[in-house]
Amino acid sequence: MEKPTQCAVVGGGPAGIVLGLFLARAGVHVTVLEKHADFLRDFRGDTVHASTLRLLDELGLGDGFRQLPQSRMDNFRLPAGSGEFVLADFGLLKEPYNYVAMVPQWDLLNFLVDAARQEPCFTLIMNAEATDLLTDGSGAVAGVRYRIKDPITGGTLETHDLQAPLTVACDGRGSVLRAKSGLTPKEFPVPFDVWWFRLSRDPEEIERVASISPRFGDSDVLLSLTRRDYHQIAYLAAKGSDPELRAEGVDAFRNRIARLRPDLSDRVGEILSMDNLHLLDVKLNRLATWHKPGLLLIGDAAHAMSPAGGVGINLAVQDAVAAARILAPALLDGSLDDHTLAAVQKRRWLPTVIVQTFQRLMHRAIFNQVMAGKQPKPPRALVFLSRKFPLFRKIPARMLAFGPLPEHAPGFARRKPDA
Repeated sequence: MEKPTQCAVVGGGPAGIVLGLFLARAGVHVTVLEKHADFLRDFRGDTVHASTLRLLDELGLGDGFRQLPQSRMDNFRLPAGSGEFVLADFGLLKEPYNYVAMVPQWDLLNFLVDAARQEPCFTLIMNAEATDLLTDGSGAVAGVRYRIKDPITGGTLETHDLQAPLTVACDGRGSVLRAKSGLTPKEFPVPFDVWWFRLSRDPEEIERVASISPRFGDSDVLLSLTRRDYHQIAYLAAKGSDPELRAEGVDAFRNRIARLRPDLSDRVGEILSMDNLHLLDVKLNRLATWHKPGLLLIGDAAHAMSPAGGVGINLAVQDAVAAARILAPALLDGSLDDHTLAAVQKRRWLPTVIVQTFQRLMHRAIFNQVMAGKQPKPPRALVFLSRKFPLFRKIPARMLAFGPLPEHAPGFARRKPDA
């Protein structure tokens, strides 16, 4: 049995690490469990939105973050007929929060962990996979059981029980703790899945770094996120079509990519096999209740987001900030109860519903049509306003960059830049 901690956080993604950092700065003893040995995994979301940039400044970490290798996304485009239109122009927002930063997620997480490790109350255990919830005599959650994995074989080296008054599940859309808790999310229909992969980028290419270039086929979509030395490609096709694509084989898949992006046809051979593709089984769901006695779920564990709009990371970070502000006083004075946990959900419920409603509308207006073999037709009024009144683009820019209820760092978490 390990020494108890005041809060066990399961999942070392953006929500888990941000929550751990904030709670530690409040003086809460927090232990974060991350099931992998490092953060180096491709095809995680790389967008750091303006609301998160502002939080980093409030934490005194903004200057250090801006030293990380990164690029800027200045606008967000959608297809309209044979062309595109600018839905959101981030340049219309007030500086210095007038862009979305594109940063490899492993760099962001390592940066935040380095900051969190400066706090004596913060503990991070890597290669620790949560397997079950601990309960007390009343049935309330009293901590988490986890195993330390062999980095080579994946077998179990050790099993530990971590006791805590509060366990927070930040373990993503496939949350183990959610399944163990018996909580089941409501699922919303999603018309597509995503296959991620990389292709190299020539230095002579004129396409702007951090730009997103969509291409629409008869019943599929290709999005290219331009990085400094490679293209991060997202191929979208009808939900559940992975077995069919893999049965067709790699040559047929290469032809699909070359058809959608003829300018990249000279390098589709870099897709050596179908094993080079990383499938994202797209989910859009949310729990009706995010908590049970001793347990709270936030981020994708509470509400899985579609990649439409790229706002999932932003929403998860905002959840973590709100949770830290509400939970820290109760954890410190021992007054934590169901009302405290319910307050977190109450704070973040409406922003979640608004963002998911926006994503469902995007699915209907664009992706449902494409997957049915039709050309996407965004609402005419939206296209008209964007093209005729450029200042209108500030409204969706604000929504995408900050979200419907952006959070600020509480006083206990703030530091001066030179601290």
